[in-house]
Amino acid sequence: MTVTPTLRRSRRIRTRACLAALLTTTLATAGVGPAVASSPHDVTFSDDFDGSAGAGVDLGKWHFETGDNVNNHEREWYTDGTDNAALDGQGDLVITAKRENPGNYQCWYGPCEYTSARLSTAGQFTQAYGHFEARMKIPRGQGMWPAFWLLGDDIGDVGWPQCGELDIMENVGFEPTTVHGTMHGPGYSGANGIGAGYDGPVFADDFHTYALDWSPGSIGWSVDGNLYETRTPADVGGNQWVFDHPFHIILNLAVGGDWPGDPDDSTQFPQQLVVDYVHVTSSASAFAPGQRRKVR
Repeated sequence: MTVTPTLRRSRRIRTRACLAALLTTTLATAGVGPAVASSPHDVTFSDDFDGSAGAGVDLGKWHFETGDNVNNHEREWYTDGTDNAALDGQGDLVITAKRENPGNYQCWYGPCEYTSARLSTAGQFTQAYGHFEARMKIPRGQGMWPAFWLLGDDIGDVGWPQCGELDIMENVGFEPTTVHGTMHGPGYSGANGIGAGYDGPVFADDFHTYALDWSPGSIGWSVDGNLYETRTPADVGGNQWVFDHPFHIILNLAVGGDWPGDPDDSTQFPQQLVVDYVHVTSSASAFAPGQRRKVR
């Protein structure tokens, strides 16, 4: 999800802790040894989106980035408030893309045709390294472009792509069974970003967990615990590795753009990106070799 200068069901922590304890006990009984689980003290950011239906996001954790995006030639106008991003009362954040223009918003191509939302933790939460995870159900349809990603927090000083970008999960609607993990930096950005696709089910049919494990000199992408891509400085072809400083989190649902193409007559609106949780820990998870998936 290239940056633009214009824009600057529930698995709760307690449930995860119980499952980790159960797994530890089971493995110990089997003589395998203890399971490795994150301590609650390792949690650096957590939002389970608990709240009443129609309520807004926690503005102590997130803020809205509004406007259009000419760099990607997206078609939506990102709004603030609860019209396009609200809690559903069942522990989810719902980002909704609508075919409408109630505010007479003017996009790069003229009157905007769609609205949606983009949420960021810039200036509120940043972190270098660790485990970044979200459980989400993505939308479907030609022209839809949901993303869960990280952006270098020094973008205001050095610009993009020098700041670095880590796309934890992107999907373009014409590939319903593929999600992508990509990194962008100087000499490897935009269409030349370094990444891989993960082929699975129709991802819009259910919730799936998308995660990034980031350590000094190594970044790994996983879907539902399956590690499918690992990148190191050796992968950037002699270009600069720009992933050793704090990044912030972005969640957004774009409509149209250079990569997904525009919606067509088959695309139904509204479409929703449903986010069960976003969790960050200070330590990256360790994946067993058997969990590695082949990179396409």
